[in-house]
Parts: sequence; structure tokens; C-alpha cells
Amino acid sequence: MVDVARHARHISLPNVGVEGQQQLSKSSVLIVGAGGLGSPAALYLAAAGVGRLGLIDNDAVDVSNLQRQILHATNDVGRPKVESAKETLGALDPNVKVEVFHERLHPANVLERFQGWDLIIDGTDNLPTRYLIDDACSLLGLPWIYGSVFRFEGQVSLFNHNGGPAYRDLFPEPPPPEAVPTCSEAGVFGVLPGIIGLLQATEAIKFLLGMPTSLSGALLLYDAQSMTFDTLRFEADPDRPKVVDLSEAASMLSDEAWCMNEGGQSQSPQEQKSVSNQGEVMFNHLSMADFLQRRGDGWTPFILDVRSDAEYAEAHVAACDLQVPHSTIHGALDSIPQNADVVIYCKSGMRSQLAAIELIKSGYSAQRLYNLEGGIMAWNAAAPDEIIG
Repeated sequence: MVDVARHARHISLPNVGVEGQQQLSKSSVLIVGAGGLGSPAALYLAAAGVGRLGLIDNDAVDVSNLQRQILHATNDVGRPKVESAKETLGALDPNVKVEVFHERLHPANVLERFQGWDLIIDGTDNLPTRYLIDDACSLLGLPWIYGSVFRFEGQVSLFNHNGGPAYRDLFPEPPPPEAVPTCSEAGVFGVLPGIIGLLQATEAIKFLLGMPTSLSGALLLYDAQSMTFDTLRFEADPDRPKVVDLSEAASMLSDEAWCMNEGGQSQSPQEQKSVSNQGEVMFNHLSMADFLQRRGDGWTPFILDVRSDAEYAEAHVAACDLQVPHSTIHGALDSIPQNADVVIYCKSGMRSQLAAIELIKSGYSAQRLYNLEGGIMAWNAAAPDEIIG
């Protein structure tokens, strides 16, 4: 039975109604992670009347989590996150069935855990688990909603929906572990996971109601500082090898370097290379310190700004050779040299990675592409006199 009083505002919507609310009550969603992204997603899915919610997380509540992980309160510090989450969700709506798994998602349990759910939501904070989610969903034919946050920027997409693209179509290979800082290392704007988690919940509710989905084949990018949204369109790669098992994801999860990164032990090499499981170089990761040192030794790379036109007008690097928004980079290939080193920067280093991937797909040599870590913010911190605006 639908709680008409509780869900009256949904029921009054012409594209929801009683039938739509009943559909939500029959639906099930499993959320991987009860932290910054999982918290708002779980709360709003429970509030929306999704009948069965699952949470898998092996962590305990820490006081540093409370800045953004709103499922938990101060008196929950030290408790398993799934226990705190179940209690909070039960208090919000006792009619929602909440199932919790106090364990880490890994290749040995992922297929069993994912069986029987309509949708998976990614609330994780590490890349190996995202590849595991993607591969498992590909094997099971399950759609999943991706979310990611980094400092002031976030991303959302819907993968594996009705034959649509998968995570591996957008990010075929992971960067090296040392190139991906943890939240404790990089920091995260407290409200950012809330915004991204709510966007994930929004897409989930639309999916469960059978409404037209907007983020299959699209990556939504949000910048909290400029309060702007951007969308990158992408398609499934017909040449990508089909996922047949979990061996690649298992290899990543067993990698000692990834384990170190997830545990918060930071590494800071001067320059890193993104390497696939086959050992092929994807593109270079370049720190600002190393860039300045190499430039001082006579290096003269092509400087490519992939931020928006408005961001460029507000402030840009004096030495910039070309500015083109990352989402339209295919239209500027004639202006980007293939026989020179290219340093790509955006605001903090996220969109520039996407631009590098697109250039590689267009035939550029990965060995000649350098993603500037920290983007123009790092440049401004190290050499503010070189910034115009």
C-alpha cells in the first residue's frame, strides 16, 4: 500500500501519480558506500518511497566524516556506518526495507551482492571499486549510477542502461594509484558530495519511474566554485574488449599501490604516467613543480586550456597557445599539433584528463600529452605573475 499522505507531493505529479509511487515502492536500489555520496542518495531514495534499499560499507564513522556524510551524527562516531545508516533511514520512513552489509565489496562477493537489485549506485571513493562495479554490472546486465567528487568539482553519469555505454567506454584504463589522491589528501568541499549524491538520487528515481533518462551516454560535470554545469557526450566503444570476468578489476584491487592509496599513504612523484594493465602508456601526469623545472631547462610544449570561454575570459595563462572547451575539442584538432608535446590544463585537472583521453582516441600520441595536475589553480599558486586576469 502507498502511504498517500507521506507521498502526496509525488502523487500529485502527472508523470508519477499513484501508479508511479507504487512502482517506487516495488523497486530496489543497492548503494555501494555509506559516506559522502551514499548519504544524500540513500536519504532521498528512502524519502521518495523506494521500497528496498541496500547499503554495503565496511567502514566506521569518524568525526572527520561528519562534515559531509549526513547519514551519521556525532554520537555515531566509532559505529559501523551501515548500522548508523540503517537507524537513520528507519527513522525517516519505517516502511522502507533497509538491508545492510558490513563488508567491503570485492570480486568474491560482488556478483552475489548485486543479484536481485534493480539499480546500483556508486558511492565509493576509489577507482578500483568503480571498475569492479562496472564489470560486475556488465556481466549481470545491471544499470548503475556513477558519482565522483574532487575538491570543488563533481561528476555524474548513468552506465549500462539499455545497451548504453559503460564506465570503461569513458575511462578505458585507470590512472596510476599515486596519481589519485584520497579525500584526506586532496580535500573536499563539504556540500559537494551532497549535490552530487542528490543528482544520483534524481537520476535513480527517474530510472525507476521509467522516465526518459538524460545521463546515459553523458557525463555531467559540476563546478561548485563557478556554480556551472557542463555535459560531455560519449558513446560506447565498439572496439572495446567485452567484459567476460572480473579478472582485471581483481588485479587492480589486489595491487599494493592501490591499497596504499586507499589507506591514505600519499606518494608524490614529480611526474607520473597512466599505465594500463597491459603496460601501455595512456597519458602523462605532470606536476606544476616539474613543469617549471622542465621549462627552465628549455622545454617548450604547446599549452592547451580546455576550460570554458567564460573561465578563460576571467583568467588564463599568458603562455596559453589555444583555448577550447573540453567538450568541443574534436572541432579544434587542426589547431592542436601532433608532432609536439602538449600540456593540457583546466581548473583543477579533471576536465583536462577527459580532453587527453579524447585526443588519444583521435590519434594523438599518449606519450606527448601531459595533464597538468591542479590546473590553473596550481599554476596561479606557483607562478601568479603568469596569470592574466
